[in-house]
Amino acid sequence: QVRLVESGGGLVQAGGSMRLSCAASGGTFSGYAMGWFRQAPGKEREFVASITWTGRSTYYADSVKGRFTISRDNAKNTAYLQMNSLKPEDTAVYYCAADRRPGSTWISTTEFSFWGQGTQVTVSS
Repeated sequence: QVRLVESGGGLVQAGGSMRLSCAASGGTFSGYAMGWFRQAPGKEREFVASITWTGRSTYYADSVKGRFTISRDNAKNTAYLQMNSLKPEDTAVYYCAADRRPGSTWISTTEFSFWGQGTQVTVSS
């Protein structure tokens, strides 16, 4: 059973940067793709970014492309989301997720079985 814990959220001004971390524990991390999703009040959880186990492939939502970067350090069982040029519309609870089922596109909530508890990111204007 994989356990995921996010950290690094908080309050930042528009135009600022923030880095989120997602630490995995409780089992082997080998082979797991990692994803970041976010959910704003009154909205559905939406895809932000994902990265395959090897790190060779990354995927981004159009709304964050060019501003956010996903990465991972498999030796530390940790994934990261570097967020630059933040906008008020990026305000949400950010969740990391993990799974390793074959044939996934890694952009849908239904493709991830393990989830963290979320971390709040608030961008003030």
